[in-house]
Amino acid sequence: MSVLIGNIGELTTNDGERGRLHEAALVLDGPRIAWVGPSAQAPAADEFVDAEGRAVLPGWVDAHTHLVFAGDRTSEFEARMAGQAYAAGGINATVQATRAASDEVLGANLARLVAEARRGGTTTIETKTGYGLTTEHEVRSARIAAEHADIVTFLGAHVVPAGEDPARYLDLVTGPMLDAVAPLVGGVDVFCETGAFGEADAARILRAAAAHGLPTRVHGNQLGHGPGVRLAVEYGALSVDHLGFLTDGDIEALAGSWAGWDAGAGPRGTVATVLPACDLSTRMPLAPARRLADAGVVLAIASNCNPGTSFTTSMGFCVATAVLQMGLTVQEAVRAATLGGAITLGAHTDGWMDARGARQPRVGVVSVGARADLQILRAPSVTHLAYRPGVPLTDAVWRAGIRIV
Repeated sequence: MSVLIGNIGELTTNDGERGRLHEAALVLDGPRIAWVGPSAQAPAADEFVDAEGRAVLPGWVDAHTHLVFAGDRTSEFEARMAGQAYAAGGINATVQATRAASDEVLGANLARLVAEARRGGTTTIETKTGYGLTTEHEVRSARIAAEHADIVTFLGAHVVPAGEDPARYLDLVTGPMLDAVAPLVGGVDVFCETGAFGEADAARILRAAAAHGLPTRVHGNQLGHGPGVRLAVEYGALSVDHLGFLTDGDIEALAGSWAGWDAGAGPRGTVATVLPACDLSTRMPLAPARRLADAGVVLAIASNCNPGTSFTTSMGFCVATAVLQMGLTVQEAVRAATLGGAITLGAHTDGWMDARGARQPRVGVVSVGARADLQILRAPSVTHLAYRPGVPLTDAVWRAGIRIV
């Protein structure tokens, strides 16, 4: 059944030819977008939805979350708010709770968080393993994640579990654990940071992932200056995420990785994924999104939803923060939270494979042939996302052509 959404006051397409349209309309036909253009020229459809002059934009693409977990870290958050510095070691508390939880508990919590994100306009979600840290529990996490998320990433290299020998654990992560989980995931991530994995160990993990034919990502430059960005660019990682501490050389390396990409003359580079809610929650420096954008780096904005450092699924909040505190324009932030996330996941082109092995149309854009992932705001413009921060503006959501909110 086809659906015409008409009387759109402002339509954000992320399409280079169309940009933002006013007095627009679009047609959904099954899981894809079939037509985009002026309301006055809209074709007939089986159903009509009146946008009543409100703003329409792509669904959010949240390209960095940690949703397979159990337990609560409220006390850790309270300690940070009282002045205690953040360190990576708190992850082990969630590891213990996650290992002790049943499949049913983990699945129910994941489903609850995904549903919460959908209500906020998120239509594509990546999530990671990384709270099991044994072969059995990492495989279990990947299996449960694939039941609800669009992309699953292996993060056995989150931290070295409490009581484990670091060298022996690295052998496990790059050997039997990766062998077991590889068929269930779409990529591999590594936390390259003080208290997690150093440069040589992170490089070994990236090489092991490549040997399995899996794309890579890096948590890097969160707690201080380090090798995360350099490694991500050197090994052709899809993204490097966090980025609170960057040198001019880091920014130049990220920008250089995209040389020629827009003109079709070169391969894709490494996306800089900023995590505004995490920066606020950990009271760490905000990533320099304005500097990155000005340098020509492709940006993504993600929630980093996890129980320890960023317990939010609200991409709208992250967009508002990126505008109000990181110096991005509203349009730049919206693009980063939609198309930027899609580029991070390799989901910006047709035929990407989701966690259940199904080929999917491109996401993050409103264009003919793209997956019909949309949200209508209770506002006349996307500018209201930052103009009215904290207000839940998402009023209706379609995912693959089906209205879910």
